[in-house]
Amino acid sequence: MDERHSGFNRSELSVGGGFGSGAGAGAGSGAPGGGQAGAGSGRRDEIIAAIESRLDRGRFREHNWEGTFWDYLEIALKRPHVARNAYQRVYDMILSHGHEKYARFKHDFVRYHFFSDPFDKGADAIFGLDRAVMQLVDVFRSAAEGYGTDRRILLLHGPVGSSKSTIARLLKKGLEQYSRTDAGALYSFSWMLDETCGPGGKDHEYPCPMHEEPLLLIPREARQDVLDRLNARYAEMGGHGKVRLVGELDPFCRRVMAELMRHYAGDWKQVMSHVKVRRIVLSEKDRVGIGTFQPKDEKNQDSTELTGDINYRKIAQYGSDSDPRAFNFDGELNVANRGVCEFIEVLKLDVAFLYDLLGASQEHLIKPKKFAQTHIDEVIIGHTNEPEYKKLQSNELMEAFRDRTIKIDIPYNTRLDDEIRIYQKDFGPERVRQMHIAPHTLEVAAMWAVLTRLQEPKKAGLTLLQKMKLYNGKALPGFTEDSIKELMEEAPREGMGGISPRYVQDKVSNALVSPAALEERTINPFMVMNELEEGLSHHSLIADEDLRKRYREMLSVVKEEYEDIIKGEVQRAISADEDAIKRLCTNYIENVRAYTQKERVKNRYTGRDEEPDERLMRTIEDKIDIPESRKDDFRQEIMNYIGALALDGRKFEYNTNARLYRALELKLFEDQRDTIKLKNLVSSVVDDETQAKIDVVKQRLIKNFGYNEQSATDVLNYVASIFARGDSKGD
Repeated sequence: MDERHSGFNRSELSVGGGFGSGAGAGAGSGAPGGGQAGAGSGRRDEIIAAIESRLDRGRFREHNWEGTFWDYLEIALKRPHVARNAYQRVYDMILSHGHEKYARFKHDFVRYHFFSDPFDKGADAIFGLDRAVMQLVDVFRSAAEGYGTDRRILLLHGPVGSSKSTIARLLKKGLEQYSRTDAGALYSFSWMLDETCGPGGKDHEYPCPMHEEPLLLIPREARQDVLDRLNARYAEMGGHGKVRLVGELDPFCRRVMAELMRHYAGDWKQVMSHVKVRRIVLSEKDRVGIGTFQPKDEKNQDSTELTGDINYRKIAQYGSDSDPRAFNFDGELNVANRGVCEFIEVLKLDVAFLYDLLGASQEHLIKPKKFAQTHIDEVIIGHTNEPEYKKLQSNELMEAFRDRTIKIDIPYNTRLDDEIRIYQKDFGPERVRQMHIAPHTLEVAAMWAVLTRLQEPKKAGLTLLQKMKLYNGKALPGFTEDSIKELMEEAPREGMGGISPRYVQDKVSNALVSPAALEERTINPFMVMNELEEGLSHHSLIADEDLRKRYREMLSVVKEEYEDIIKGEVQRAISADEDAIKRLCTNYIENVRAYTQKERVKNRYTGRDEEPDERLMRTIEDKIDIPESRKDDFRQEIMNYIGALALDGRKFEYNTNARLYRALELKLFEDQRDTIKLKNLVSSVVDDETQAKIDVVKQRLIKNFGYNEQSATDVLNYVASIFARGDSKGD
C-alpha cells in the first residue's frame, strides 16, 4: 500500500461528515513580490495570513486523491456507496440534511431541510411547496430503489416564477457540495499511456472523458461476484436499493481497454497498471458531472451540443473521424454523466433534441456521431410552463416523449405565511438597511398575491379572504380540518395561476426607490399597493380586462383588511396598560366563577355580597362575538380551562387565553378611547395632555409592533381619520 492510499484511509473511511471550511489550493508560504519593509509589509502579511487561514489544505488533498485501481477496489469494498448511481446519490444527498414530519388539514407532510438552501444561507430557499417537493423526493426514492422511475425525465411544470428553476439550481448546487463531503465522495479514472495514446509508456495522462465509475473496468463476466460483495456491505450500511454496474465504458475508454488487452495478451491485471483512479468533485463551472442546456435559435441549435462532436484537428493525427481519440465527448449529456443535467424550458427544444432524450431517459443511452450507443448515468430534469405543456399534450407525434416523463406540478404558494417569507428573504433587514419598511407592508403584498391564486369557494357565505385565512391556519367558526380539506380538494388546480412573486418583488423595489420613499426613508403598505395597482394596466401577462378588474377588486379587499389590522394595533397600543388589564381580568374571572358556581360576589368597596356583574361579563364577551345563547358554554369553558391548567401545575394569567385576552383589550380600549381623544389628531390643535397620551401610544407602537417614528405617526393619523369618519368597528 503506497503512502497516498494510507493517507486516504485515515481521512476518508468515515461514512458521515460534512464539508467543513472551503477547500482550495494552499497558497505558498512566501509572499509575492520583492517584499517591503515597515507597516505596508506588515499589512500585506496580515492579509496573506487571513487568506491562508480560510484555506483547508487537508481537504484539498482529499478532493484530489489519486491511487491505483487496487486502492480504489479496497475503498469500494469498505464504502460501497462510492459506486452509487446518480439517483441514489441525489436521494441520499437530500436525506443527509435531515427532514421533519408534520400534519396539516389531515394530510401528512415531510419538510426536507435540503430545500431551505443550507449552502448559501437560504438564498434559494423554497417556501410553501412541501407537497410538490415530497412528490419530487418520492420519485428520487423510487429511482434509488430501482423501481423504474430512474428511466424517466423529471418535468417540473408550473406557472412562471413558481420556483422550478430554483429547485433545479438547488439540486445542482447541493450535488456539488455533497461530492465534497466524505459521504458523497465519488471517483473516476485516467489512463496512463504514451504520447500517442498507446501502451508504450505511462508518462501521459488521459482522463476518462465522461468521468465514469472505475468499477466499469471490471470485465462484465466478473462483475457479479464483485457486486455481491459490495451489496452485502451496502445493505449493512443502510443503502437504498443496490449498487448496480450497468452498461459499458465510453467509446474512448473502450478502445484504450481493447488495445491494452491486445498488448498484454488478455492479462487484465497488467492492463489495470495503466489506470490511475482519482477522486472527482462535481462542478457545473468545470463541466464535471453537472450540465445545463438552454434552447437557442433553431438555426444555431445542433444536437452535437448534447452528445459531443468530432475534433477535426485530431483527424490528421489519428487518421479517421470515427476514431474515438478524435472525438470530443463534451456534449451536455456527456459531461453530466454521474450527476444531473438540467434542460431549461425543455419543451422549447427542437424535435431532434427531444429524440435524443428518449433514449437517454428510457435506456440510459446516447448516440454520439459515428459511434455506438453510449451508456450514461444521470438525472435528467427539465422544466416548462403551462402553454408549452398544453402544446405537448396536443401534439400526437410526441406521445413517446410524454410517456417517458414524470410531471410534477410546482404551483404558486397558497399559504400567506410562506408567501411573506419569500419577500422577507429579498427585503428583510439584512438586504434593505437604509430604508424602513413599515409593518405589514410585505404582508399586504403577499396577501394580494395569494388572493389572486385562489379559486372562489363554492361554499355559500365564505369569502375569498376567509378562505385564505383558513389555508393559513386561522380558526374560523364552523370550519374544521375536514371542511378545509374539502375546500382544497374542490380546487385541485389552485396555485397554478395568479400573480407571480416576481411581479410583487418588482413593485416593492419600485416603491423603495420612489421619490417619496427616498425623502422619508420609509415605505408603507399604501405605497406598495399603489405600485401593484398601477402596474396592472400594463402587466404583460394579463390580457383579459375582466381578470385585471378582478385583481383590482382584490386590492380593495386587502386595503380593508389592512385597515382592520392597524385599527387593532392602535387599539392594543391604547389599551396596553397591563395593570389595568390584570385588574379587569381578575374582576371578570371572579364574576364568572361565581356565576358558574351559582354563588355571590363580595363587593370589595362595600363589603356586601352581590349577584355576579352580568353587564361587565357581557360587555367583555360581546367583543369576541359570544352570543347570549352561548354565554353559559363560554363561561364554563373558561373555568374548565383554568382547572386544566391547575392540574398541570400552571397558573392562569390574564394573557394565557388568547381569545379572552383580545376581549379584555377591546373592552379596555372602549373604556379609554374617549380619554385619549384620538380623533383630535386630525385637527390642527391638540392640547398638551392629549399629546402626551398620544406620544405614549406612539412609543408602544414603536416598541411592540416594529414601527419607527415616521410610520407610527402615519398609522396614528390614518386610524384617527377612520375614527373621525365614524367607520371604526363597533363605532
